[in-house]
Amino acid sequence: MTTLPLTHARFRILETIRIPIAVIGGAFFPAASMLFFVVPFAGDDPVGATFATASMVMFAVMTSCLFNYGVGVAEDRAQPWDPYTRTLPAGPAAAFAGRILSGMTFMTISLLPVVIIGWLFTAATVSWTGLLLAVGAVVLGALPFTFMGLAIGYALPMKAALAVAQIIFFPMAFGGGLLSAPGQAPGFVETIAPYLPTRGAVELVWAAVGKFDVDPKSMISLAVWTIVMAALAAWAFRRDEGARFN
Repeated sequence: MTTLPLTHARFRILETIRIPIAVIGGAFFPAASMLFFVVPFAGDDPVGATFATASMVMFAVMTSCLFNYGVGVAEDRAQPWDPYTRTLPAGPAAAFAGRILSGMTFMTISLLPVVIIGWLFTAATVSWTGLLLAVGAVVLGALPFTFMGLAIGYALPMKAALAVAQIIFFPMAFGGGLLSAPGQAPGFVETIAPYLPTRGAVELVWAAVGKFDVDPKSMISLAVWTIVMAALAAWAFRRDEGARFN
C-alpha cells in the first residue's frame, strides 16, 4: 500500500520528463532572473546576494507550485486516466499523494539552478546550519502555494487555470517583496507585503540564511493563508468529486 504513492509519483514524473521543455521551462525564469538581476547588481555583496538568492528560491517555489499543481491538476482532470484512478480500490489518496511527491520533485528541480548560480557566481554565503534551516523554511513557505495551486487545478478547467496562475504569480512576487532586498521595496509594497503569503514565506528563508527578524504580521498572515488555501483546496476537490460521481 505504501508503494502506491511512489508508483503514481513515478508515473507523473516520467510523463513530464518525456517533454523536456516542461521541465526546463519551470526552472528557466527563476534562473534567468538570477543571472540578469541578482548576479550583476548584488553578486559582489555577500549579504545582498544571500538575501537575493533566498528571494529567488521562493520565487521558483511559488512559480512551480502554482503551475505544476494548478495547471497540471486541471490538465489531468481533462484526461480519462484521472477519473479512472479515482475508481480504483486504493481510492484517490494514493494518486493525490503521488501528485504531491511529483510536484515536490519538480519544485526541487526548479530551485536548484538558482542555488547553483548563487553559489558559483555571487558572494552569497550560508552555514550548513543555515542551509538546513532554509530547507525547512522552504517547505513551510511552499504550503500556501501548494494548496493554492491545488485549489486552482481542481476548481477550474485548464485554460482558466493557466490564466489564473499567470495572473497571480507576478503580483504575488512583486507585492510580497521577492523582487527587492529586505526593507528596500517601494513604500506601497512594504505596506501590503506583510499581508501576502510570499512575504511570510521569504522572511522565513531570510531568517534562516542571515540576520533577519521576521515580522509577526507576516507570520500570522502566512498561517492564515495556509489554512484558507488548504480549506479552499479541500472544497475544490470535494466539489470536483461530486461533479464526477453524482
